[in-house]
Amino acid sequence: MKILRRLRRWFGPDPNRFLRSARGVIHVGANIGQERALYERRGLDVLWVEPIPGVFATLLKNLADYPRQRALQALVTNRDDHEYEFHVANNAGESSSILELKQHKEVWPKVAFTESIRLRSVTLPTLLAREGVDIMRYDTLVMDTQGSELLVLEGAESLLPGFAYIKTEVPDFEAYEGCAQLADLAAFMAARGFGELVRNRFASRAAGGHYYDVVYRRVKS
Repeated sequence: MKILRRLRRWFGPDPNRFLRSARGVIHVGANIGQERALYERRGLDVLWVEPIPGVFATLLKNLADYPRQRALQALVTNRDDHEYEFHVANNAGESSSILELKQHKEVWPKVAFTESIRLRSVTLPTLLAREGVDIMRYDTLVMDTQGSELLVLEGAESLLPGFAYIKTEVPDFEAYEGCAQLADLAAFMAARGFGELVRNRFASRAAGGHYYDVVYRRVKS
């Protein structure tokens, strides 16, 4: 783990500094592509994945001036062709999830689900194969899927050895019912040769618990 310790000192607390060493990003849970300018400044190829039809339409408009960035409309989980009730949130879809809200309300009390839509899921390998995506262009996976990040990883297990970096938003409390928590992701990643590179806390719950952006670095095959 000496290499990982040296990398931690080099990258510091900035959860996006690792992008300087990245080649390309697959961003699952795109919303409207808020990070598009950041990715462009780093000269990255980007594949965005967003499930909500209306939000996806806005994403396409936002990417019109970014020729190296492409978007696909899909709900990514660990199952192919499984129907989910997908809950759409009132904050422009940012907190939308296949899971029900739970302690998330204690951090963002104004966030609520306003409608639910039926969506069929796909695993990341199936989606990339179906769309003819060259996976070699991307060495980084970013996830912001509001509690279902572990499902995304489980479905993408065959692709994980090809990623150098995996960044995810994750709480250490039950923000959504049955959601992936920090300890769950840490154990999954460690078992697959990834170590934690950066952890940045960006929100807290009064009764205890935090939300983090965490970056994992592959340290062994």
